[in-house]
Amino acid sequence: MNKKTLAKIAVLTATVLSLIAILAAEAIVSGRSDGYVHSEVTDLPNCDTALVLGCSPVLSDGRENLFFRYRIEMAHELYRSGKIHTLIVSGDNHSVDYDESTAMKEALVELGVPQERIFCDYAGFSTLDSVVRAKEIFGQDEFVVVSQEFHNRRAVFIGRSKGLTIHGINAKEVVMRHSIKTKIREKLARVKTVLDIWVFGREPRFLGERIEIQNT
Repeated sequence: MNKKTLAKIAVLTATVLSLIAILAAEAIVSGRSDGYVHSEVTDLPNCDTALVLGCSPVLSDGRENLFFRYRIEMAHELYRSGKIHTLIVSGDNHSVDYDESTAMKEALVELGVPQERIFCDYAGFSTLDSVVRAKEIFGQDEFVVVSQEFHNRRAVFIGRSKGLTIHGINAKEVVMRHSIKTKIREKLARVKTVLDIWVFGREPRFLGERIEIQNT
């Protein structure tokens, strides 16, 4: 068997294994999150705290990030409904000029959410970091995650795998032509998440001092 044939077999094998991994991760994440991801606020159980998963308010080309806007709108609706009383806004703050958490807090305050009801998590570098830190730093064993459905399913899978009582509330979806790259990345993110949880036992990059949330 010549080198060209061996190379083709290697590529084909890698492709098949990658597809199997993607399909398996899809099935695992979807199956483990079924029944815990909701499209209507009224379907949620009452819960003290919501965890809003971060992203930048603007895209690299300067356009508004609709994922950000729709998550903020849903977080505001959730707070106004009385289903939750406090919000953790968790995102990346890797440099002085990139701060997802502060951007989310400012957007929520503009909509009328009292700033004292919003807690910033500046070390939400990944979905796993955000979910686990909600427990380890903010002391929340039970909470609602706010993001789009595809993201909520992964977050719920992480939380339930860690023994947390976690539900997701789906923000409005972004139309496919504006979200296709995000949806493709999600396929790979689910494979990584399953490996992180079931194989590597990954923990958040940073922990730190606990921040007590007083719910009344």
